[in-house]
Amino acid sequence: MNVTGSLSLYCVTAQFVALMVLLPLQHVRAASPPKVRQPGVAGSFYPADPKVLLAMMDDMLARVTAPPIQDPIVAVVAPHAGYPYSGPVAAYTYAALKGHKYARVVVIAPSHYEAFNFTSVYEGDAYATPLGTIQVDTAFAGKLAKMSSTMRLSSRGHDPTAAGAEHAIEVQLPWLQRVLGEFTLVPIVMGNQDYENSRALGTALAKLIEAESKDGATLIVASSDLSHYHTYNEAVTIDHKTLNALHAWDYLSMSRNFEERIWEACGGAPIVATMIAAEKMGAKKAEVLRYANSGDVTGDRSRVVGYSADVFVKASNEKQEEKAFSLNEQQKKELLALARKSVEHAVAERTPFQPPASADDVLNQEYGAFVTLREAGALRGCIGYTSAMKPLYLTVRDTAMLAALRDPRFQPVSAFELPRLEYEISVLSPLRRVTDIEQIKVGEDGLLMKNGSNEGLLLPQVPVEQKWNREKFLEQTCVKAGMPPNCWSDENTDIFRFTAVVFGDHKL
Repeated sequence: MNVTGSLSLYCVTAQFVALMVLLPLQHVRAASPPKVRQPGVAGSFYPADPKVLLAMMDDMLARVTAPPIQDPIVAVVAPHAGYPYSGPVAAYTYAALKGHKYARVVVIAPSHYEAFNFTSVYEGDAYATPLGTIQVDTAFAGKLAKMSSTMRLSSRGHDPTAAGAEHAIEVQLPWLQRVLGEFTLVPIVMGNQDYENSRALGTALAKLIEAESKDGATLIVASSDLSHYHTYNEAVTIDHKTLNALHAWDYLSMSRNFEERIWEACGGAPIVATMIAAEKMGAKKAEVLRYANSGDVTGDRSRVVGYSADVFVKASNEKQEEKAFSLNEQQKKELLALARKSVEHAVAERTPFQPPASADDVLNQEYGAFVTLREAGALRGCIGYTSAMKPLYLTVRDTAMLAALRDPRFQPVSAFELPRLEYEISVLSPLRRVTDIEQIKVGEDGLLMKNGSNEGLLLPQVPVEQKWNREKFLEQTCVKAGMPPNCWSDENTDIFRFTAVVFGDHKL
């Protein structure tokens, strides 16, 4: 977690394209034969016999009990393990697509076996499965690969003859063939799974899909399993952190937790890219249709792999709003006592306080938070975690200690100052990207501004204290991020908003 600061009144944030030319027949050289990616895991991950394969999928689809989704589905997540293991969960994703029509399907997958530092858009002409050949939308793929330096036309991550043939796209295709029938395919494998690559892919996909909308609807499929090889109960705990963030549409926190390997999903970046694209395409709602893990199939709960089925839809209810977060008075009291104890222990011992595990379910959930210290009304330190990366009680423990000892704007708090300190805690809601600045409510929302490595955050109380309007709030958040005041209007800048529960011992 990086701790940065500036001499301000505000808190410190811790935190090739290869073109194939098919020559006409009258030319001396004949056209090259189509490049078709053959199945690499048929007969192992799923049946190679078409009749057996269809019977297996139909049986799993028939067992899905979820009601049909009437709203337009823009994107989905489906697991990619062997069908006997993840198939019962994947069936929920694909059952939801029945009755929906798509001319094109983009499948985004991670690279499990081959290392490369870019997003590989398949340069071939088709993918084959036991159910037939699916044509690649080569025109769309070629345009997409030109939209960012992080993407290129390539066979990296797609070659079925490579050691450990990549399966994450292939296993989705029979399901798509069964429920959608005819469609063209855009296969994408992400070799680099950081946030900027996910953002580049998601943004490019949304732009190109909108430009190509005359060709019919496009579906995006993120291919991903969740946690790997934990005990059953550990996997459930880890996976639901991911799913909670997915449901809250907080893909920035999700990406950071994946990059820090705190949460787990082998296709974490494909999920993040898919959410970014879906959001820009008008999706407003994320639904987790099903969660299970391999232990539910095998009975072995010692080392399991998690699976989820998720959809992103254009909800017909335009007033879809995130659920308001709140804390009761006992929870506030416990957190304030913990913050004070953490500071007093750290000042005396120069080591982190080790609190007992909280018995409160809310305090055990992951939230970002800031702790502000004041002495005689003057700021004495303020540091926070912007993203939900630890249980709330541990986040408060950490940020209180850091505010007292590590805020680079101040000398460390001394023992004689301890009785005079006042404590204020700001617990952040999940981060949600601003799609229209009219969404920002001064006095209710805080802002996080991010453009590449530049990032800055201002809490909701700051514009109120400084008597700023919305535009001034945006400009000052840009400045806090080390960018020009008008950075918020740059298409490469992401603006995230959040609410905060703010409370302090001086108010109780």
